[in-house]
Amino acid sequence: MVDRRRRSVRTALVAEALRVALAGRARIDPGAGLDIVDLGGGTGGFAVPLAVEGHRVTVVDPSPDALASLERRASDEGVSKLVHGVQGDAAELPGLAGESSADAVLCHGVLEVVDDPAQALQAMASVLREGGVLSLLVAQRNAVVLARALAGHLAEAKVALQDADGRWGPTDPMPRRFDEAGITGLLADAGFMVHTIHGVRTFTDLVPSAFVDSEPGAAEALADLERSASQHPAFRAIATQLHILATR
Repeated sequence: MVDRRRRSVRTALVAEALRVALAGRARIDPGAGLDIVDLGGGTGGFAVPLAVEGHRVTVVDPSPDALASLERRASDEGVSKLVHGVQGDAAELPGLAGESSADAVLCHGVLEVVDDPAQALQAMASVLREGGVLSLLVAQRNAVVLARALAGHLAEAKVALQDADGRWGPTDPMPRRFDEAGITGLLADAGFMVHTIHGVRTFTDLVPSAFVDSEPGAAEALADLERSASQHPAFRAIATQLHILATR
């Protein structure tokens, strides 16, 4: 229960912003449900709730184990007919999902690990219909600089600050991180128009777990603080992740 509570705080803001964006797209054809592609959607943490709301979701993921878990979760929620898992990656996306086939594409925690982020964004743009929504969640460089410094790893913090990919050293498990200017530039090059940028996990990764887990109402208060600070430029700049909503 404790782990679920912390995960909920971390994902609530993204889910809320995405729901608003999809509602705006759904007004074009009320009641019909949307065609959504979730790239790297894994076990269906976003896909299955979206299917429960009546949307048709194709999850493209390289892991057969994750797709098997997705199938079980969709079955448990009674939405198997609305969720379709396909094994593949970003480079294969147009062929797997079909060009101009989606009202929305989710890409959460994927650009950090793909071979070519620019090419992946181009692939997502080709899958979206005109006016389609992209929900993009990426790791931010500034946050890891701050985290390494607070942990006493000052040399690694300096490396992350200066490294082109925002990595703190050769053993850093994350292939790359982004800053706001860099990711918005990539989106513009791929033909996207950015509408909103939220900071995600600005405080959640810094507040002690013992406090959130033991104090009544702490998780709710933390979620409310995250929501309030998410679009404040100063706090957004140190968030662990950036959540960007853009249209093609």
